[in-house]
Amino acid sequence: MAFTLATWNINSVRLRAGLVARLMGEEAPDVICLQECKSPVDQIPLADFAALGYGHMVARGQKGYNGVAILSKLPITDVGDRDFAGLGHARHVAAKLDNGVTIHNFYVPAGGDKPDREINEKFGQKLDYLSEMRDWFHSERPEKAILVGDLNIAPREDDVWDHKKLLKIVSHTPVEVDALNAVMEAGQWVDVTRQDVPEGKLYSWWSYRARDWSAADKGRRLDHVWATSDIAAAGHGSRVLRDARGWEQPSDHAPVFASFDL
Repeated sequence: MAFTLATWNINSVRLRAGLVARLMGEEAPDVICLQECKSPVDQIPLADFAALGYGHMVARGQKGYNGVAILSKLPITDVGDRDFAGLGHARHVAAKLDNGVTIHNFYVPAGGDKPDREINEKFGQKLDYLSEMRDWFHSERPEKAILVGDLNIAPREDDVWDHKKLLKIVSHTPVEVDALNAVMEAGQWVDVTRQDVPEGKLYSWWSYRARDWSAADKGRRLDHVWATSDIAAAGHGSRVLRDARGWEQPSDHAPVFASFDL
């Protein structure tokens, strides 16, 4: 079975339902994983998305914050969620396709402004979240699985606009990168995006603070598509839909795509 998926931090699924519909109409991936939906599940406009062919949804939500959803043209089964670090946040949900592939959709905490857990509780929560992800994947080794989402870490030097300038900036600090790499190693995950695009600058997020985000191009690759090592070779066609960052009233993230032949 061949399918294409997209992952996108939408930054309010109700506010930007039109952008989701545009993605569905113009790109038509089989599966769309959204983060930061900022909506209770029953208020996600599923009827509008179903009219465009996306009649299947597995989601976790809460009012005004966080929230993850998997929208699909293909039948999917809800296979649960986990509350990493005991935050009580809607940051993870998993669904299974009929071919047996499990899709994990994550929204890892951003971590606040200061990379020091002693003075910034949010940074500590982020590190704890990643540690519990690592421990889970170590104890229950995933197979035939895809992990996507806004992981809020740009791990490689070419995943940020300036490696040296961002070494002390949350999302690119060595302690975060080490933690993310430990998660990857524990689950034997493969970074499908960088498998397909092994070299060169690649971003999926650009700050709202830049007057001209495209000209400044001070981006970071915070959004990821991974696959377990048993199916990673089936991944291909990875790309970032950079143009979506310039759509009207955009999210500060752009969709990231990958295709799989399984």
